[in-house]
Amino acid sequence: MTTIKTVAEYCGVSVSTVSRALNNHPDVSQDAKDKVLEAVRKLHYVPNSSARDLVRTQTASIGVVVRGAENTFFVPIVRAIEDGCAQAGYDMVLHQVTVRSDEITEGAELVNSKRLKGLVLLGGRYDYTREEAVSIGAPFVCCSFTNQFGNLERGAYSSVSIDDRAAAYQATSYLIDQGHTKIAVLLDTIHDRSISELRYMGFCQALEDRGLPVDAELVCETIDFTMEAAYEATAALLVRRPDVTALFAVADSMAIAAMKALYEFGKRVPEDCSVIAIDGIESSLYTTPTLTTLSQPQEALGKEALRILMDVVEGRSASSHIRLDTALRPGGTVGTAR
Repeated sequence: MTTIKTVAEYCGVSVSTVSRALNNHPDVSQDAKDKVLEAVRKLHYVPNSSARDLVRTQTASIGVVVRGAENTFFVPIVRAIEDGCAQAGYDMVLHQVTVRSDEITEGAELVNSKRLKGLVLLGGRYDYTREEAVSIGAPFVCCSFTNQFGNLERGAYSSVSIDDRAAAYQATSYLIDQGHTKIAVLLDTIHDRSISELRYMGFCQALEDRGLPVDAELVCETIDFTMEAAYEATAALLVRRPDVTALFAVADSMAIAAMKALYEFGKRVPEDCSVIAIDGIESSLYTTPTLTTLSQPQEALGKEALRILMDVVEGRSASSHIRLDTALRPGGTVGTAR
């Protein structure tokens, strides 16, 4: 039976060179690849997929753990990471978990089982402990979030994200600038130690800086990031406070669901109630009217996360933390208060 060792001896190269040539690794010359492929054809060698995958994961695989696979915000980020991995000669191993799963445990298991060189965590908790970071067993980058509520030293991990508080402050201020004072906020919970809590802080700070009180009746907690929960929370808001004139949603998907509730309660957007959010997902371009939102640079988030991870994995630099800016994408959902 022809083995990879047989091919290597035939070509006069090492087994590892044959493996890298078969996996199209960039550190193998085109002449060597052609020589190996010709030998494979002549010797009728059929690669062992299990062995090939083992070599690949040992030498050049990066993991991506997506927490909240149904969140379309992550799609352009994953695509950017995948493209970057291909250009750098790495394989990307994608692993999706639910929003209630422990991405640290899942990530550590993935690193161990696939022998990954590094890990990108997409969507996660903001309160990792030192023990959890060590358990991963490989360099990792928090992408789209950072460890603001945990006790990790900055050198123990890397991150690339927006400033959630600043973005929420800008969104709320934009509504206030249009004359709105009865502004609702739609979020998961105000104490989730994650995105909602940070964006709620920015919301409250914007109101405080303009001399406006935080009205508890205008705080809509969904206890869930689903569109169904956002719709129901908005419907409940309109029952108890039909005088609301503006709504800030911490995510585009929640804003889209809120707009449906507003429509069904006979509220026109933006004439009766303005809506603004944060994210810039593709589907928010197709609402009627188009959602006004603060867009995150999704592709740049993915590219920067991979670049940072590659620098650490390949020894070019230590961990680093980057903040990217959002950009206001004007739509048709914000108008002046009446």
